[in-house]
Amino acid sequence: MRPVWASRCCVAASATPGWQLPQALPKDDLDEAREDQRPADMVEQAEIEQLAANGVSANGNAEAVDVGVLIRAPVLVLNLNYVPVNVCTVRRAVVLVCKGKAELLENHRGELHTVTDVFEAPSIIRLAYMVKRPFLPRKLSKKEVFLRDRFTCQYCGKKAQDLTLDHVIPRRQNGAHTWENVVAACNRCNFHKAGRTPVEAKMRLRQTPRAPDPNPYLILQNRVILEEWKLYIPWSNRD
Repeated sequence: MRPVWASRCCVAASATPGWQLPQALPKDDLDEAREDQRPADMVEQAEIEQLAANGVSANGNAEAVDVGVLIRAPVLVLNLNYVPVNVCTVRRAVVLVCKGKAELLENHRGELHTVTDVFEAPSIIRLAYMVKRPFLPRKLSKKEVFLRDRFTCQYCGKKAQDLTLDHVIPRRQNGAHTWENVVAACNRCNFHKAGRTPVEAKMRLRQTPRAPDPNPYLILQNRVILEEWKLYIPWSNRD
């Protein structure tokens, strides 16, 4: 049911000669009118959101790094004695720094902005306390044996490209597949030794094979070493 005041307005309008109802504004003009009626802070926020959608920050500068990628970037974690103990994400590193459990040493990534604060995105952090972690023994593999023997044949002493694994006591003689019974050997020496022991083949080992020392930097194996990390990794400074 139409309100009484609406009926009266219609009657008054029809009774007044030369008077017409206003036409509806076009959609574009209506949006513009609504834009003018919004508070200034809402207009500013809309402009910021539009800039962010175009890949530009609130201050007009292009964003260099996506935030989603940045918070998942790797961070090198050093023990209290500056020995690497872990690799975590930027998100985890920021939490440790904010809680006072670590200090920021290197920042080459940028900044993380919140509503009220700005946090540096770490690349290297150092724990504020000493962490004792047992070193895991190295896994016996062809690659690890070659690394232990420095890619050198343990019988003739030559560095060869055709290195193979040789069991000092052959498997046919119940030789074990352990660090103490496996060495690197070139094809020529391995073929000459065949299924015999070094004594039977009249060959001499250059050194007694043993298990390598635990690697404290095993956490960095098969990882991309960032440029700023190399200062805290001993082997990267040998070149």
